[in-house]
Formats: sequence, structure tokens, C-alpha cells
Amino acid sequence: MYIQVKDVEYKGEYILKCTFSDGTVKNVDISPLLDAPVFQPLKDVAKFKQFGLDETIFWANGADIAPEWLYSHGEFCNQ
Repeated sequence: MYIQVKDVEYKGEYILKCTFSDGTVKNVDISPLLDAPVFQPLKDVAKFKQFGLDETIFWANGADIAPEWLYSHGEFCNQ
């Protein structure tokens, strides 16, 4: 199944609430990725909050996350 992120909302710290193309809504903690070189600048929460959305989440420094990773690592939430 091809999954896309249709909506994203910053929830605090490094958690993003993602709505996926199948209607599923999950909170995803991005902090486990922050030690990877491309994600290290995003340890600055001000920079982390400056994400964009184009079928998945991306940042100005070139970092992005596969929607499948977000889907599989997220926890279901009550919208």
C-alpha cells in the first residue's frame, strides 16, 4: 500500500501528529532520528518546527522522513 502524509501538526518536543492517506492518525516521536547527521540541526526545536509537507514531512536542510517510517513508528491517537 502506498501511504502519504496528508496533514501534520506539531504536538511538542519532537512529536508530530500525522494524518495519513488511509485516514489513520498517529503521534510520531522523531527524537530517535536526531543523532543522524542530517537531523542534528533539528535538535533546535525552533528549526524542528519549521517543517513542510509534500506527501511526507521535510525540512529546509534537506532532511525528510519516509511516510512508511512515520506510519510504522507512530502511535495511534485519539484525534
